[in-house]
Amino acid sequence: MTILLAPMEGLLDFALRDVLTRVGGVDRCVSEFIHVTDALLPERVFLRVVPELANAGRTPAGVPVRPQLLGSDPACLADNAGRVGEMGTTGVDLNFGCPAKVVNRHGGGAALLQDPELLHRIVAAVRRAVPPEMPVSAKMRLGFLDDARAVDCALALQAGGATELVVHARTKAHGYKPPAYWERIADIRAAVQIPLVANGEIWTVADAQRCREASGCHDLMLGRGMVADPGLALAVLAADGNASGRTPAGWDELRPLLRVFWGIVCTKVEPRARAGRVKQWLNYLRKRHPEAEQAYQQMKTVNDSREIERLLDALAQGDQARV
Repeated sequence: MTILLAPMEGLLDFALRDVLTRVGGVDRCVSEFIHVTDALLPERVFLRVVPELANAGRTPAGVPVRPQLLGSDPACLADNAGRVGEMGTTGVDLNFGCPAKVVNRHGGGAALLQDPELLHRIVAAVRRAVPPEMPVSAKMRLGFLDDARAVDCALALQAGGATELVVHARTKAHGYKPPAYWERIADIRAAVQIPLVANGEIWTVADAQRCREASGCHDLMLGRGMVADPGLALAVLAADGNASGRTPAGWDELRPLLRVFWGIVCTKVEPRARAGRVKQWLNYLRKRHPEAEQAYQQMKTVNDSREIERLLDALAQGDQARV
């Protein structure tokens, strides 16, 4: 089984990718989207979103990261794919699933699912712009307002030269509200020949097993479920008999990783946003780890970086009395 770590704008960025891939179980990451409009972006823009490009396109734990491009102009996307390809990436991913209104208003993300012919032209242009051995993957939703053209869109992406397709099992209209319609992925899987990865509403091992059964997909992409439970990928692999002896991460393993996360945030994130990043992750962790509740309640009103650091140091050392 291959497990991918999802891109999540405003949440799952390079800092969280670093920490989550240290836990283990993830085979590849996809970055949050890099918005391409009408210009060839300078290398610094790609490095800001995907600093792993300075490390041969891999996280410090050695997990490959595939930059994701978002836009609607085939020629401009091709130019930027060519540039990021020259920077040492192991592949390029294309976003056809973002449901954000500001993105969709400008014809990007999930809005493109209304025009399969344009999907084909975008992928074909990007495919021509990068070396033939470089993977060009794509991520789509089931559709925009409905899923009537889901198979047409997938076939268009395949015909354009996509080497892999991730399907988020909801439409743009569904947003992130449960449930995910995994059975519709099975319809796409029956129509395409390229590798297909199922995504959406996978929070537990049981969810992963039901998703694989309903979708017919062997491979999965994990998003919010992995943020809430960093040991989820290893737990899924263990349930499938493929964990290679590694055990899922429990709270005692996660406590020091919160301090590591803070250190990464402090080197890359502007000071006023640092405390919020830690509280954001703790808010997810308390959904799956009751022990995170105390830390979250202690920090939720704290914005002073020195106090956040003190509390995280105490947490890392297992001194609950000081947290």
